[in-house]
Amino acid sequence: MTRLVELEATGPRKLDPADIDDEKGDVAICQCGLSNSFPFCDGSHRHTEGEDSETTYVYEDGERRAVDRVVTADEG
Repeated sequence: MTRLVELEATGPRKLDPADIDDEKGDVAICQCGLSNSFPFCDGSHRHTEGEDSETTYVYEDGERRAVDRVVTADEG
């Protein structure tokens, strides 16, 4: 499975003690790219359940859509 993820940051995010959740005592970092509180996990990865390993997906407005082909500027 592949997901197209658009990010706007131009550098890394350093975590510090203020990032620790006082209630849970942990920090969960997003690895799916769908979190609304990126770089922190907000549970959005649950939307990826049922993804097929051979399919590329785009998530827009909370909806999953399979794409047939990804074209980059280099392919002109």
